[in-house]
Amino acid sequence: MKRNILLSFSILAIFIAFTTSCCNNSCDNNTEQKDSISGDISISGAFALYPLTVKWAEEYMKLYPKVTVNVSAGGAGKGMTDALSGMIDLGMFSKAVSNEEKQKGAWWIAVSKDAVLATVNAKNPQIETIKSTGLTMEKFYDIFISGKITNWGAAMGTKNKEKLNVYTRSDACGAAEMWAKYLNNTKQEDLQGIGVNGDPGVSDAVKKDISGIGYNNIAYVYDITSRKKYEGIEVVPIDINKNGKIEPEENVYNSLDDIMAAIKDGRYPSPPARDLYFVSKGKPQKALITHFINWVLTDGQKYVNEAGYVLLSEESIKAELEKMK
Repeated sequence: MKRNILLSFSILAIFIAFTTSCCNNSCDNNTEQKDSISGDISISGAFALYPLTVKWAEEYMKLYPKVTVNVSAGGAGKGMTDALSGMIDLGMFSKAVSNEEKQKGAWWIAVSKDAVLATVNAKNPQIETIKSTGLTMEKFYDIFISGKITNWGAAMGTKNKEKLNVYTRSDACGAAEMWAKYLNNTKQEDLQGIGVNGDPGVSDAVKKDISGIGYNNIAYVYDITSRKKYEGIEVVPIDINKNGKIEPEENVYNSLDDIMAAIKDGRYPSPPARDLYFVSKGKPQKALITHFINWVLTDGQKYVNEAGYVLLSEESIKAELEKMK
């Protein structure tokens, strides 16, 4: 009996030693794998994708400490130009890739979704009417494209004669392109108003102008921590069914989570909802860039909702991953 007990303890000791050895080897292999992934990644472009890409970069560098990811915003146009010139590894892009860009060798992959929203000053004297009735696509067209609506009374059907100050983007960008596309399939060049550089520029202009109206990507309207709208800015609802009031199914702007859900299930129209992309000059050949994109489309997707963006569908992610093979 005593011998059997000793034998059992011996077997247990061997098992523990074996398990510990395997664990240590696994950890060592994991460390070796992480250490083998090193280098620099450069990314520039769309303000729309900038906050999420920064989050991805931070988390990726935590996992792979020998990698440096540099991210800078400057507009979708800059992202595409930098990518096609080879100045950067990846461009952040927030609109459909044009035929001209494809002919120049542009390669693209969808990584997330968001939307463009019409924005006004939260202290606009007609803010309650704006929130309860919204504006139809036709009225947005006459504000941003035709210029027929020049005061808030004409916009809201009241007697208010206060001038309506329109703000648009001065830089080539996806937000302007998608907002224009929503307005009767026009182009950024057709948008009227005071040109302001970048998403932060437009939101700041609207916050400072009680009579102002503009458009912004959702990351510059809602705080990702509180999930509420930033102080001083309000969203102009879209009167989708054109009945002169915002119905419960159209009232999707109270929080970041509300608008994200509306984008995902299609209650908020597309455009101005859209996919967001990484672009490059041809399919990436560097192993590090391929590894980063694959991580973004797999483990990196857990940060998408947290950062205030909308997940691609499972089918879309599968299709995008196929492009990496």
